[in-house]
Amino acid sequence: MPTEVALLESRALRVEQMGRVDVLDKVKSLVMLPDGIHVRTEDVARYFEVSTEVVKKVVQRHREEVAENGLKVLRGSELHVFQRDMESLWGGAEGESYPQAATQLTLYTRRTVLNVALLLRDSDIARCVRTYLLDAEESLRAPYDSLDVRVTRIESCLADVGSALQELGPVLCRMSERLDSLDRKVEATQQVVGAMSVRLSDLSQDVVRMDARFDACMEVFAQQLKDLRRRGGRR
Repeated sequence: MPTEVALLESRALRVEQMGRVDVLDKVKSLVMLPDGIHVRTEDVARYFEVSTEVVKKVVQRHREEVAENGLKVLRGSELHVFQRDMESLWGGAEGESYPQAATQLTLYTRRTVLNVALLLRDSDIARCVRTYLLDAEESLRAPYDSLDVRVTRIESCLADVGSALQELGPVLCRMSERLDSLDRKVEATQQVVGAMSVRLSDLSQDVVRMDARFDACMEVFAQQLKDLRRRGGRR
């Protein structure tokens, strides 16, 4: 996790935090201009409780970066249009008018103010903003760190399983060969049983025929016995 010093020194780390403009109002209320979008240099200085010169020096040293994050300077007709719009929005206050800029006006968005918070060293408010960001990131990162540990453990277990499977490979191969051999033996046995079943069926038919012949013989024998008895009675 980045440190406060890392945020102050690394532009890349600051870029990662630029979407967290919500932290500004969580640390301290940021009073915007009537359009609800911009603030002036004096408003930024008031928020961070420093002088306007301190804010201007930070902006000068990091002009390109803060410009990428919304800083702009109005002059000429653009300034005139903006002041006219602000006067229109400001008109609700009794007896007050929007303060006019002489020749130019530097405007900051919330994103620009957050950028300044990550650059301003001599401000307790800026330090609070950085601390809030880091604490929030740590709380968000904690579940992922725990998940990383679990994933690492699972990967370790899977590695052990893979090793065990490699060792079991030859054993499983031999078992497969034995099962194939048993399948062949069972198939041969089934063929023998089938042949025996056919032979038993034929034998059963032979027994039925023998029974029929035996019954026929017994009938003939019984008839002959009757004839002999009849002849003996006549004598």
